[in-house]
Amino acid sequence: MELTGKRALVTGGSRGIGAAIAVALARSGVHVVINARHADEAAQDVRDQIVATGRRGQVVTADLAQGDEVARCVDESAQFLGGLDVVVHSAGGPSFGRIEDVSPEQWYATFDVHVHGAYHLCRQALPWLKQNREGAIILISSVAGIRGCAGAIAYGTAKGAISQFTRMLARDLADDNLRVNCLEPGVIRTRFHDKMSPEQREHNLKNRIPLHREGTSEQVAEACLLLIQNDYLTGESITIDGGLSMQVTR
Repeated sequence: MELTGKRALVTGGSRGIGAAIAVALARSGVHVVINARHADEAAQDVRDQIVATGRRGQVVTADLAQGDEVARCVDESAQFLGGLDVVVHSAGGPSFGRIEDVSPEQWYATFDVHVHGAYHLCRQALPWLKQNREGAIILISSVAGIRGCAGAIAYGTAKGAISQFTRMLARDLADDNLRVNCLEPGVIRTRFHDKMSPEQREHNLKNRIPLHREGTSEQVAEACLLLIQNDYLTGESITIDGGLSMQVTR
């Protein structure tokens, strides 16, 4: 896919991985709308970075756990941009706890934003994407969705569902030349890991991550652009974790 002049909606675009993807797309010639729960200073800063590249940029607020808000978000974004070519679902957040600690409310809330949000987003965006000769959907999962991860049963299960949703959706949309791919980041230097203790961080770098360093949001954004641009990739999940998930133990 040639990116110049394309139009993208990036959910969770005000911070971290979503923000890095939004800015990287704009620098590659894409007009970008970011979704965030609030049009706060962080969201406006990302919008300003998009506009500074010479591309159109906007913030559309919505809670992706609510289907009606997702519908409004997609329609407002597409109308502002004049259509949609690319959709990136990066909205989400941590959800910690073992099964005995996770209430039904927390379990459902985790699935609402990660899994049900992806369902509503892709379903609502589909009519807009089908207006073009090609399109790309990128869903952000996690290594927690492909390996056992202690103390995050709701989060890991929801992220695992995202990876499988990617494969199923890619198969359904292939005849429309709409490609669906997934990114599975490991330990990335974002506020998601702010609560990690210095001891846990040192343990990760020394023992769990073979490359002995955390990843950055910009590195994830680079992988995202690859999945969008390569028009022979669909139904794939790329793990970007410094080797964390490929080793047995250490």
